[in-house]
Amino acid sequence: MALAHSEAANPHWVPRKKIGDLSHIPGENGPPIIGTTFRVLRDPPGYGAHMVKTYGKVFRTNAFGNPTISMVGAEANELMLFDRDKLFSSEQGWGPVLNLLFPRGLMLMDFDHHRMDRRALGIAFKPEPMRAYTQDMNRIFSEQLKNWRGDMLFYPAIKQLTLDVAASSFLGIPLGPEADKINTAFVDMVQASVAPIRAPIPFTSMGKGVAGRKYLIDYFGPQIAERRRNENRQDMFSQFCRSRREDGEYMSDGELIDHMNFLMMAAHDTITSSVTSMIWYLAKYPEWQEKLRQECLSIAPAGSDIAFADLDKFELTEYAFKEALRMISPVPSIPRRALRDFEFMGFHIPKGTAVSISPAYVHMMEEYWPEPATFDPMRFTPDKVKARHKYAWVPFGGGAHMCLGLHFAYMQMKLFTHHLLTSAKVEIADGYAPAWQPWPIPKPKDGLKISITAI
Repeated sequence: MALAHSEAANPHWVPRKKIGDLSHIPGENGPPIIGTTFRVLRDPPGYGAHMVKTYGKVFRTNAFGNPTISMVGAEANELMLFDRDKLFSSEQGWGPVLNLLFPRGLMLMDFDHHRMDRRALGIAFKPEPMRAYTQDMNRIFSEQLKNWRGDMLFYPAIKQLTLDVAASSFLGIPLGPEADKINTAFVDMVQASVAPIRAPIPFTSMGKGVAGRKYLIDYFGPQIAERRRNENRQDMFSQFCRSRREDGEYMSDGELIDHMNFLMMAAHDTITSSVTSMIWYLAKYPEWQEKLRQECLSIAPAGSDIAFADLDKFELTEYAFKEALRMISPVPSIPRRALRDFEFMGFHIPKGTAVSISPAYVHMMEEYWPEPATFDPMRFTPDKVKARHKYAWVPFGGGAHMCLGLHFAYMQMKLFTHHLLTSAKVEIADGYAPAWQPWPIPKPKDGLKISITAI
């Protein structure tokens, strides 16, 4: 039986182009079988810089058994993400990577089906439920962050905290062993997404990832009927269960579970990475930490909850978050598959070609970002944003596939920042510079060593 991520299991996919079909585009094939996979995984930014310098803004690679054309620059981002002419399939781009783990997630859907499901799921991100999530987050952050003191590893701590938020806001379940099992399942699934061995062989990363998916199917499935009946439950999963498509029908249980798996992963792992990046830069640049602290205190005193209506007041905090997302992009690259032939920068790219863009690379290009290695949140003032190419900054994607949980992420970051910085100071040792694991979602390899002192 063909595996879910294979071409054989998806006869509706456009047949994928082989290396020989793309020989007119400059690039590297690498050794037989492994291609450029390990070079890409070892140092994605370094490899990308090498390829652009050597071959230009359009080049060919051969990673994970899949010859791919990379297109670099804000214009490439706009072409693919805005997709004015519906040239690209997100399903067929992500499917070979994620279909064993997150099939039928929003990111793995195209056009009308994507639009219909996105609209149905959007009910959970309207103002009324967002106010409820705000109350949940204020309570959890207020209770837990006062215990964050002394020397600690930030990444595992924020990962547990964001899981607690997800357990409450997304699932409406108490924190504890059940939430820990869910976390383990998600960790295994995300790590499997870049596993060099793509078959779910037991004890491999992909084997663990597929087992994690099975655990979540068994967890979510039996709850759906009860959550549809109980209209008092306002958590995200319950709202998804009660949401209907434009034709008035509920989503099937399988579709609901797949959406829930994907959105939990996207919300949990990307916000963990993003807030870690932000705290790293605020600890490295204490003058910016103090600016944000003063802004937070001007909105509400230390120990106070933040009202949903006050979230727009965190102006400098939002600038700092955006700059952290620029410097360490939570989604380093984005794949698609060409549904028709097209031209880009003088190259003919045929139907069936796997194509990708790299937000992580574009976010550090000097033509858009003067002194790109410098942390400068003021790059995101309205006048600077207006003067820059709209697609030079795309950490949340863009177009029809813009991150559905974008505002949820901003809300969580602002509430966390307020509750932490108004009560404590975050510091790092002199000269400390952690190495970062760049893929699949960036994280500090040592967990980010910080010290938190009450103020």
